[in-house]
Amino acid sequence: MSNIPDSLRYTKEHEWVAVTGTDLVLRVGITDYAQSALGDIVYVQLPKIGQELGADKVCGEVESTKSVSEIFSPVTGKVSAINSELNTAPETINSDPYGSGWLFEITVETAPQNLLSAADYAGITA
Repeated sequence: MSNIPDSLRYTKEHEWVAVTGTDLVLRVGITDYAQSALGDIVYVQLPKIGQELGADKVCGEVESTKSVSEIFSPVTGKVSAINSELNTAPETINSDPYGSGWLFEITVETAPQNLLSAADYAGITA
């Protein structure tokens, strides 16, 4: 069974969302379930800082030894930071998907209401 922290919110596409220091800046990554299904991650294409993203729209990709998977933005907003460490160490997503394996931060105008709780997400990964 994969690790699903209660403190995060989730999407059906296997992204997680965490509130950072301010309610309107959200940190995004892929879930433990997703990284496990992908296998050894070897490359990540992240959105650009300043890029406007639409909710549920493709904004990057994760490539593993098994396949390539699209990253979907869980919310609408502007990218305010990316995890540039992943350029040289994409495997960090495998070892620490909820910590140092985060993908990007996005600034939103209002707090999102449409994300899944940990219990709801666990229901779709069971």
